[in-house]
Amino acid sequence: MSLPLLTPLDTPTLRARGVPDVFKIGQADRVRFHELDVLNHVNNAVYLSWFESFRVAYMRDYGIANFVASGERPVLVLRNVDVEYKAPLHLDEEYIVVGRSLSYRRTSWKMQYAVVARGQVCAVGHAVIVLMEEDAVTRKALPQAFIDVIVQQDGAVFEG
Repeated sequence: MSLPLLTPLDTPTLRARGVPDVFKIGQADRVRFHELDVLNHVNNAVYLSWFESFRVAYMRDYGIANFVASGERPVLVLRNVDVEYKAPLHLDEEYIVVGRSLSYRRTSWKMQYAVVARGQVCAVGHAVIVLMEEDAVTRKALPQAFIDVIVQQDGAVFEG
């Protein structure tokens, strides 16, 4: 059965598709031709794009996309990202990207991602995202409302 693509999936759907219990939010999509490499599986760099698309949806769906007062324009900078590949994906395969916030500091937070297909985890990743002022130089403290959401929804912990 096909999943609704690029739409938040509920917890029962995630569990039925083999998504590990630690993830509460995810979205499905299908592998497209332009995402393949010469070996006919998803190119390694594509996973980073999938994580980025998920992060935008995550922030929107958790209601934290507009967590600052009107008129402010903070900048989110991806400081670090890694991916561990576990199994290949091929053309037209459906997959689910899931993620959660693991921890936070004063001006940054760490996310964990997974790509699940055929009931197995095909890739995992982590990212550190830094909140910056509009000048993209000065770090900005995470708003308490943002922290409250990632603690409540994902169990994120403070890293002192």
